[in-house]
Amino acid sequence: MKKNLNGKIALIVAILVVFVYGIIGVPSGVTGKAMTEALTKRIHLGLDLRGGAHLILQVVVAEAVSAETDNTVGRIQQDLKTAKLSFSQAYKPDPANKPEVIRVEGTTPGKASDVRSALDAKYSNEYDVSGGGADNAFTLTMRPPVVAALEKKTVQQAIETIRDRVDTLGVSEPVIQEYGLGANQILVELPGIDDLDRVKGIIQSTARLEIHAVAGGPYKDDQEALGSLGGALPPDEAVVHGSGTVGTGSDSDSVYVLRRAYVVGGSDFRSADPGTDQNGRRNVRFTLTNEAGDKFYDYTSKNVGQSMAVVMGGRVREVATIQSAIRDSGEITGSFTPEEVEVLSKMLRTGALPASLNYLEDRTVGASLGADSIKQGVTAAVVGVLVVMAFMLVYYKGSGINANLALFLNLVILLGFMGFSGATLTLPGIAGVILTIGMGVDSNVLIFERIREEVRAGKAPSAAVDQGFAHAWVTIVDTHVTTIVSAAILFVFGSGPVKGFAVTLTFGLAANLFTAVYVSRVIFDAHLNKMKPGELVSI
Repeated sequence: MKKNLNGKIALIVAILVVFVYGIIGVPSGVTGKAMTEALTKRIHLGLDLRGGAHLILQVVVAEAVSAETDNTVGRIQQDLKTAKLSFSQAYKPDPANKPEVIRVEGTTPGKASDVRSALDAKYSNEYDVSGGGADNAFTLTMRPPVVAALEKKTVQQAIETIRDRVDTLGVSEPVIQEYGLGANQILVELPGIDDLDRVKGIIQSTARLEIHAVAGGPYKDDQEALGSLGGALPPDEAVVHGSGTVGTGSDSDSVYVLRRAYVVGGSDFRSADPGTDQNGRRNVRFTLTNEAGDKFYDYTSKNVGQSMAVVMGGRVREVATIQSAIRDSGEITGSFTPEEVEVLSKMLRTGALPASLNYLEDRTVGASLGADSIKQGVTAAVVGVLVVMAFMLVYYKGSGINANLALFLNLVILLGFMGFSGATLTLPGIAGVILTIGMGVDSNVLIFERIREEVRAGKAPSAAVDQGFAHAWVTIVDTHVTTIVSAAILFVFGSGPVKGFAVTLTFGLAANLFTAVYVSRVIFDAHLNKMKPGELVSI
């Protein structure tokens, strides 16, 4: 009895059309150049094929720890004053080498237990509190698990911020992830980007921006700044260089003494836009988060007439006098270039890096190397497909045409998947395509050999085909599922090109399940409908 295959054939044709669209979209023409451009727009090439920038960055996590303890020092001072517990100073005795250690000295004799209770109640979850003996001093040391968690958070925040910055370059499928071969390192791969200086400029522009209270300055040099302090720098203050008087365009170097703990900074900024003030000077108008706005209002309302400094990239960019209380919005005005204003506004909108970065490795992968890889990879794939097709035609005769048609559709679906998903094709990805070809042929071999066995047993062609697919189905599913599980493990634990291989292989195996079982069966049924009584299957 002949089968009605119109619905199944229509489904296969529809799937073929959909995935061809996934590969090339709507090309601008039918020339080879137009087709190539359409293909490259839909299927992105990885760094190893297209060329681009490769960087390995080291996150200076100690800076994030230091910034956190700086804030803790400020909170301790405020908490002890609120509780009316006197002390001479709260500071970090060795901020360079031991940024996790805080020291509180000069507490009132007889009040040591009250100070200890206040510190334990507020900070014992994050710090080990010790001391309180005859010297009336206490030491707070950030707990190792807290330090580790803060360092991990810092690296993740740096990755997110770098990704936001890289998005401005318009890079397709950049790789920005933690680098597993070193502690607190980040791998950045940008396909199609060969200007390392530009990349570094974008990444470096994410240096941390903070607003600090000014304790003194400007001074002409460090010696004069330290002289104003009696030759000794207090532990809660820092000497920071700046760019002269803001708004004058002066490039002369000035020195300021700033409070070490910042008032607002980093992720406290909610939005920022470039512009100009009433005098035509370039500025950045910013808005703070609600919590930071309340904090900023509390500070500025209590310090009207005092100076505060905008510090960006470790340098003072602006010093302003607080004229009135500021809550959640303000302006940063100075002798900025147009590029600096754009970079600063982008930085504030997407958040500053929680710590600075050191470049451990930076290089470009030439496009010629990628072209060679593409040529060799495509050559290997084409030769492999042609050899496999020739083998199937010679060994399985007419049924070999069936296998070759299914194999062609398999490749179309695989490439269409990649076009729709925006996946990046890497050199290992091409290897995944070639492996998929082998898996597709393996499925056809299992089915065809089973059909041969049924034919040799004397069964009619239709019964032989039915039994061949029925018995081979379980084996095909088993081999594909186990391989997909292996690919999933590669995707979870691998990185970069390894993930590309896993994605390509998984897509190919899913497509192969459809083509080897469903499409191949429809082709067999269509052939059986046209066979004459007594005619044998060409296998």
